Amino acid sequence: MQITNKKNPWPKGWGQKTSIMGVINLTPDSFSDGGDLNSSKKVLNQVKHFLSHGVDIIDLGAQSTRPGAEEVGSNIEKKRLIPYLKLIKSVYPEILISIDTFNSDVAHEALLNGANWINDVTGGRRDKEILEVVSKFNCPFVITHSRGNSKNMNELSIYENLLTEVKCSLETLIKNALENKISRKNIIIDPGIGFSKDLNQNLEILRNLDVFKNLNLPILIGASRKRFIGEILNEKNPKERDIGTLAISCLCSFFDINIVRVHNVKMNSQILKVADKIYRK
Repeated sequence: MQITNKKNPWPKGWGQKTSIMGVINLTPDSFSDGGDLNSSKKVLNQVKHFLSHGVDIIDLGAQSTRPGAEEVGSNIEKKRLIPYLKLIKSVYPEILISIDTFNSDVAHEALLNGANWINDVTGGRRDKEILEVVSKFNCPFVITHSRGNSKNMNELSIYENLLTEVKCSLETLIKNALENKISRKNIIIDPGIGFSKDLNQNLEILRNLDVFKNLNLPILIGASRKRFIGEILNEKNPKERDIGTLAISCLCSFFDINIVRVHNVKMNSQILKVADKIYRK
């Protein structure tokens, strides 16, 4: 039996503009903002700030997926996540919330408590039961290309043909999702910038986003503040990489990408208003 949250799970203007997913990490060890949002007041202030600057959906994460991150297990993940999810929903009941998790029991608990999307950086590869959860709740599901896990992803960036292999992997993950009765209309794909890919590989994907548009599904790009931007800018501090992130958001507007996942909602909202005016007619 399907359980469908009553609220329309799609952002206003979906497909007509570059939608913005704002990142809120409830972790002490995320690469950019780990430990920053360590109180109810700070979390609610960030949500309020995002909403005032045009965020379309908020992505809550309680397990860091940065290279080298320790896995805390689903119990700790739920302990970090669920109270803040409930709090945000109680204050802002209309807001769309995505949950960044690869654990099926975390996804299930979050969806029971009002979450609207599941964003799995393994695309169901890690915990296949998450596909059953998504199917049961009939919710949008972000399928990301990645290899391995946080501990070994950087060692798994050798490809004979990057674009072909990433696309084929996504096709397999999509097939698995469909076989588990996830509706095709609920699938969003993410080529996985920064996941088991080096600087030049990330750039190759960004130059060739049309390859992934050929899959005829909405696309999410999550490049915000990532290491390859720091390598280009010679900037070690992730919080000083927003200008580089903006360049990628403009590129996404040019390619008619559906959604960008970013840390600095205000700057990206402003630049996308201009870029979308130029590129989207």
